[in-house]
Amino acid sequence: MSFPVPVLFDLLLKRHGPQHWWPARTVTGMMVGAVLVQNTAWTQASKAVDQLEERGLLDFTAICETPDETLWDVIRPAGYFRIKTQRLKALARFMAPWGDIRQVIHPHNQELRLNLLGIHGIGKETADSILCYAAQQPVFVVDAYTKRLFLRLGWVDEKAGYDKMQAIVHETIPMEPHTLGEFHALIVRHAKEHCLKRPRCQNCPVVICPSIPN
Repeated sequence: MSFPVPVLFDLLLKRHGPQHWWPARTVTGMMVGAVLVQNTAWTQASKAVDQLEERGLLDFTAICETPDETLWDVIRPAGYFRIKTQRLKALARFMAPWGDIRQVIHPHNQELRLNLLGIHGIGKETADSILCYAAQQPVFVVDAYTKRLFLRLGWVDEKAGYDKMQAIVHETIPMEPHTLGEFHALIVRHAKEHCLKRPRCQNCPVVICPSIPN
């Protein structure tokens, strides 16, 4: 089956414009945010990131040294604060010994994905977010919004897994970090404006979607 992924990308970009993702000021903030945004909205995760920064805790060594109870209070806006504290600390224990973050988070670290997936609480979506947006590696991030859109387009079925949806993108558009990150960000934007759980098909730019009446 042929997937018109470039057409979808162009339609979304024409409607929404560049998204300038990831919405974080630093690489550390991006990585921490990728953990805190799990199962919550970015608006809530960003509050937790901001509070960590205000307390001087947006630093992997500081996260390692901070008592759990303190982190619970600081990251509470992101929800699941006990679980996410453990996941943040696991990521921090991996990152802190490196000192300079760019020794490990960079485009040429081919073992980074495997290393990240070995950290407690980091799955494929979180790992690939770090790879794409922090390490600038050519990886497409698949999330729930991706599956919802691809299902409605008829590109996948309910059983489709992460790897299959990622392959659809990797095989059809340029393997370039900015393009892949932009596509992911555009899908998120589109899912929040049109492709919601109850879709708003009126004026939807994705004219190739069979859900849109002719």
